[in-house]
Amino acid sequence: MEVRVLIHASAAAAYVFCMLWKVKKLRHGSHRPDASSLFLAGALAVGLWAFLNFTVCPDACAASLIGCSITLICVSARRETLLPTHNRAVLVTGCDSGFGHALAVLLSEMGVKVFAGVLDVEGPGAQRLRQRHSENLQVLQLDVTEPSQVEVAYHHIRAQVADTGLWGLVNNAGVLHCLADTELQPLAVYRRCMEVNFLSAVHMCQQFLPLLRQARGRIVNVSSMAGEVPLPTFGAYGASKAALSLFTRVMRLELREWGVSVAIIQPAGFRTKIFGNSKLITHYTEELLAGVSSEAREDYGYVYISSLPRSLSLMSQQMAEDLSPVVDAMCHALLAPHPRVLYSPGQMGWLLPFLHRCCPNAMFDAIITRLFRYTDCQPAGLQRR
Repeated sequence: MEVRVLIHASAAAAYVFCMLWKVKKLRHGSHRPDASSLFLAGALAVGLWAFLNFTVCPDACAASLIGCSITLICVSARRETLLPTHNRAVLVTGCDSGFGHALAVLLSEMGVKVFAGVLDVEGPGAQRLRQRHSENLQVLQLDVTEPSQVEVAYHHIRAQVADTGLWGLVNNAGVLHCLADTELQPLAVYRRCMEVNFLSAVHMCQQFLPLLRQARGRIVNVSSMAGEVPLPTFGAYGASKAALSLFTRVMRLELREWGVSVAIIQPAGFRTKIFGNSKLITHYTEELLAGVSSEAREDYGYVYISSLPRSLSLMSQQMAEDLSPVVDAMCHALLAPHPRVLYSPGQMGWLLPFLHRCCPNAMFDAIITRLFRYTDCQPAGLQRR
């Protein structure tokens, strides 16, 4: 009898361990249902049934839990074989640092011919890429907001890929700028975010689609969780990323018949240079104070307004340093035989969108305003109430 109890307890423990392991692995993937997540839901249902009926038929329930555990391990351990990298070329924008830099390095090491677009071809990020002396890696001057530079890059790449075409385009370049209440944010910041984060990606797709159709290749657009979930002070950035996400979904439907796959990378928070430095924070503070109206300055107060740019530094410190979940998602979108439509790497990358869709508004508002509060200051007008 004691042996049977030990077996039953071991089966339950193994099942719980496998479920937690599987959930941890899925956190780096898409929050939308796929084969793996659907199987996880099925295994969870079987496990729940087994726990509820453990006292009625313990042997059958233990066998069910062991079977689910073994199958979970087999499904999770199976790695999807990536497509061969020989004779494939990919253009990645925003390779000065962060996701783009890391992706360019990884793809070149895998044997993909990488055209790494950088904002400053003489900058430290571009120099680090050139110092790798990789025959698979070419650094290109590419400010995605400058049509002339996009045109030069297109003709250069077309001459390089010849009849093969361009396998991948990764629209990674982006700006965050200063976080501020929508009323306080200068209109120029909204325009800048839309220009860099959205319109430049549209231009890049239109420019390079002839080469992408030729190769029946892939487009990977890097959006953000802020483009799906409303986050306080992210109005300008979130609006530009929301536009990019919807544009990407429309383009995916239109390009299916051409054999071109289109995916969205929607990361949660990761520590990159998009958060700026102390010099930029000082500039943002001066820009906010200079651009705000006298009425808004009186209502919000100097202390609150000047505290907003400093929140970038605090936010950056709380972000994940390991960029590999995002880079791995980009790589999968480019080279997997069956890429996903949406990738949501990072902590809360799937949870917050889920809560946004499923929670009552009052509950979600309370959660999001508590999670995304990076200043202890309160607008002066609210303090007087």
